[in-house]
Parts: sequence; structure tokens; C-alpha cells
Amino acid sequence: MSSGTLTGSRIRGRRLDLGLKQSELANEVGISPSYLNLIEHNRRRIAGKLLVDLARVLKADVSSLSEGAEAAMMVDLRDAASDQSTLPVELDRVEEFAGRFPGWATLLVAGHRRVEELERTVETLSDRLTHDPFLSASLHEVLSTVTAIRSTSSILAEPGEIEPSWQRRFQTNIHEDALRLAESVEGLVTYLDAAGDAERELTSPQEELEVWLEGRDYHVAELEGVKTQSPEQLIEDDVKLTLSARALILAYLQTYRADADALPLASFQAAAAEMHYDPARLATYFGVGFDIVFRRLATLPSKAEHLRIGRVACDASGTLTFRKPTTGFDVPRFGAVCALWPLYGALAQPMAPIRTLVEQVGRNPRQFLTYALSQPRYPDGFDGVAVYEVQMLVLPIDLLAETGLNTVRSVGTSCRICPKIECVARREPSILSDGF
Repeated sequence: MSSGTLTGSRIRGRRLDLGLKQSELANEVGISPSYLNLIEHNRRRIAGKLLVDLARVLKADVSSLSEGAEAAMMVDLRDAASDQSTLPVELDRVEEFAGRFPGWATLLVAGHRRVEELERTVETLSDRLTHDPFLSASLHEVLSTVTAIRSTSSILAEPGEIEPSWQRRFQTNIHEDALRLAESVEGLVTYLDAAGDAERELTSPQEELEVWLEGRDYHVAELEGVKTQSPEQLIEDDVKLTLSARALILAYLQTYRADADALPLASFQAAAAEMHYDPARLATYFGVGFDIVFRRLATLPSKAEHLRIGRVACDASGTLTFRKPTTGFDVPRFGAVCALWPLYGALAQPMAPIRTLVEQVGRNPRQFLTYALSQPRYPDGFDGVAVYEVQMLVLPIDLLAETGLNTVRSVGTSCRICPKIECVARREPSILSDGF
């Protein structure tokens, strides 16, 4: 039912909120109660002066009666309903619900967003607890120290006399181990307490690079068009970056600048939209390699977060070397990702382009078109070792007119937090239950 046909429902809802009878409202605007009844049940269209009069009496804006809730509210309510597919939900009356009960609709949407936020937090913390190198090292140190204390104390607890010199030595060892244990635990607690501080969570130069790029939405405007700054100038005043991160970011920005020189933003952006973001057509049109086109597509500025193009890259070992997620397609920060990603299919087929329609499982799955390609480099010359880089683009369906693909591949994030219990590629049990 369209927005315009629900004007009567919104009038009725507003009248009931004010405690007015049909006869009272009809009398105020000069129509019969029976005619108002037809309007409120959406059997008569209403506009013009009568709508203005009704809005005046109901102390409401004309637009709130005629247009109803915003489109974004409708999308959010439908998303909330799709997450509860096992429950009977009247999707055809979602706009009527939002129009009559805007407060309850807002509360429901807020609750749905909060649930999604908490689920992402659980996934992130689980992923972090499993793979965070700092946590792993800290826990190993704690266990080693506890084992040393236990071993020494067991000697002291054994029956029989111990020479005073040895007894003092054992007691000194226990004291020193206890101090080291206290320091380790204190450092671990401090680290966990800072979980909400993004800067304290960074444990590698690659993470610093990703956070730096995310702050710019992966688009470095200073290196586009007429350049006013060099890559070195962009990071020289950032005192928060470590030396390793500076080197990594500088290398990335130098590549970014070269890509921007080869594919100027304005012409490339126009061509990408015209060619429906097809990397092969763009590479042919501009006479450049696939790798440049992949990187350049992922740096295009996006007006909305859910429309931005994601990109992930890995080396020959399968380790992710670059992560740019997009809304609805999560990329874990730590540990291995889903083996069913087309990224790894491309790794097994060097130089063979792979185009796949995928859907990442979860509470609100969305479909994406992915392009994946594995390309070798020979930094030591023709007879040297081939170094493979694999890239995968993740394009939201909303950017495309048609994919031409009918089969959708169901993929996950990582096994530990994937709700897809029956999966041929599962490496370990999931911590998420079916109903999570």
C-alpha cells in the first residue's frame, strides 16, 4: 500500500491520540461523520483544503499526514522484520504501523540497531580473544609464571627438612614470580579496560594503516587532481603513528598517488559508473592492469556507507594484507576468514578472473557481486620467485543494474563466529547458537 493511500490511517491514529470522537472531528472541519469514517479507512482520497483543515484541528503538519513516516524508517522496520523470519509479521502494514505509532516504531528500530551493535561487539571480542597476539602473549606469560610459582611452592610443601639457604632461595623465587605475575595481570587488565579505545587496540602496523584510512573513508583527497601535499607531508605531523606504521602508510600513499596519476578521479569515476564497475572493461578502456583498477575502484568516494566498494587482498599464504569492509560484508580483524570467499578461489587459479554473487550469512544478509583475481609479480626478475597478490572487490548490489548471475554463494566471516552450522568448509565449531 502506497504512502498516499494511508493518509486516512494517519488521520485516525492522530485523532485517537488526541481523544477526539469521529463526530467531533467531522463537525470541526464541516463534513459528516460517515464521510470521515470512509476517509479514515482509506476508502476516500483526501487533499487540498480539507486535508489542511484536518491537520489544523489535529495539530499536525500536513506532510506528516499525507507522506507518513520517512523511507528510512520503512527500510529499518523491514530489516527488523526480516531478522525474525520465523515470526508472523504483517509486512504489508508496516507503513500503517509507523504512521499510527511513530513512537513505538522508533523504539523498535532503536532496539533492532542496538541488537545488531551488540552482536558485532560479541563477534569482535570473540575474534579478538581468539587471535589477538598481545592477549595470547600475556596469557602465556601469566600461565608460565603461575606454573613456576606452583612448582616452587610444591617443593616447600613436601615433607622433610630443607636447608635454610635453599628455603630462602625458594621463597625469594616465589616472591619475584609473584611480583612478575602481578605486573602481567595488571597490564592485561589495563589492556582489556581500554577495549573501547581504538588507539589502545592497535597491535600491528597494518591495523594502524587501516584505522588511518578508515578515518578518511579510504579516499585521500589530497592526492587527487592538483596535488597540494606529498605522501610524506600527509603523515609527518601525525605523532601517534609508530615508525613501522609510517613506513606502511607511506608505501600505500605512494602507490595511491601513482594510481591516481594513471586514472584521474573525474574521468575514472564517470567511466566506472557507465561500465557498471566492471574491472575488465575499465582496464581495457584505460589501458592499465587489473591491479590498478581494483585498487582505484576501492578508493572512489561514496555518498552513503552502504554503497561503498569493499576490497580485501591476501598473499600466497592466504593471510589478509588489506581490509576495506563495506556495510553488510564484514571482514574480521584477527585470524583466518571464511575459506569460501572467492578470494581463495582466485588464489588457486592464478590469472583467472572470478566473478561471484555472494551473500554473507547473518541476521540481515545482503548480496554482493565480487570480482577476484590472483596476479604474480617477479621482483627478482624473470627467473626469480613469483610473489602472488590476490585482490577481491566487494560491490553492493545497489550499485549495479544487473549482475547476470542466478546462483548466490553463501559465505561467512570466520568459522568461530559463523552461524552457518552445516558448512563443508568449517574448520572449528561456532560459538554462536542457531538462535543467536
